[in-house]
Amino acid sequence: MNVFAGFPLIRPLLFSMQAEAAHDFTLSWLDRLHRAGLLPASQPLPGASRRLMGLNFANPIGLAAGLDKNAAHLDSLASFGFGFIEVGTVTPQPQPGNPKPRMFRLTQHEALINRLGFNNQGLEHFLRNVQQSRWATERRGVLGLNIGKNATTPIENALDDYLAALEAVAPWADYVTVNISSPNTQGLRDLQQQDALNRLLEGLKETQQRLAQQHRRHVPLVLKIAPDLTDDQIVEIATLLRTHSIEGVIATNTTLNRTAVKGHPYADEQGGLSGAPLLGQSNHVIRLLRSSLPPGVVIIGVGGVLSGEDAKSKLTAGADLVQLYTGLIYRGPALVAEAVRATRSE
Repeated sequence: MNVFAGFPLIRPLLFSMQAEAAHDFTLSWLDRLHRAGLLPASQPLPGASRRLMGLNFANPIGLAAGLDKNAAHLDSLASFGFGFIEVGTVTPQPQPGNPKPRMFRLTQHEALINRLGFNNQGLEHFLRNVQQSRWATERRGVLGLNIGKNATTPIENALDDYLAALEAVAPWADYVTVNISSPNTQGLRDLQQQDALNRLLEGLKETQQRLAQQHRRHVPLVLKIAPDLTDDQIVEIATLLRTHSIEGVIATNTTLNRTAVKGHPYADEQGGLSGAPLLGQSNHVIRLLRSSLPPGVVIIGVGGVLSGEDAKSKLTAGADLVQLYTGLIYRGPALVAEAVRATRSE
């Protein structure tokens, strides 16, 4: 019996809890089920396999960063059947994130607002978890490690944090995502501006190339951007991605736009909005990136995927791969298999 089939029965219990408490509770129970041997085998579901960034993806459906910030649940989450998993965001030093409550469900909109603020236990703890994961060490799927800067690091010194994190995670990552688009770390999105981004990418690329020589292994870099950019800004970012030969881009992070949830009691809560309302906004960014980038630059589409058809819409818009997060909160693990099936024809 597939234990995931029971998610609709336990969802009311989970939704009776405060959102972050339900998140932690669910991950804890997934780990218990995994240790008891009650979860499916931790292998990617067969799907539309593809080779991108020099990596083999058994299917194009992945887990977005943010759900497992400390890489503490890799083996249990792998049982969902993802073709790739991204964990983090990790910062060089541990930090608690923003005060609670900091996560809110907008159930009628199938959405979340969060202002977690890169809460994580730091690089040392994060990498120890990766090294203890059987799924990661046996390379059963593609692993992305997502890095950010500490909240206490001045924005002008952000590159130092990213370089320290890149140096630490590169030996363990299949690809590294550079997160400059969370709305919950003050000033972080300023790194998307042309001059700041140019300096950041230049420094990251130099370090990537040095590490490739040192470890004799090339680890692709992926940039995660916000949906709240003008078309001109998106084209500028695409130009810089080409200039610095960055291998991929994730579109998109959460949005500050509240138009779709106006009037909801939580609409004015600070933080980033994710879930169904983000689908169209994210797909617009994907389409513009695809028209501005050569085919070799990989686009990972994320934002608003609540069904297999939503996942397929990302590929139609121009994405090469798709990630899930908020959709899992509302639909449960069955969403992964549905998305894999829907994208087989793409």
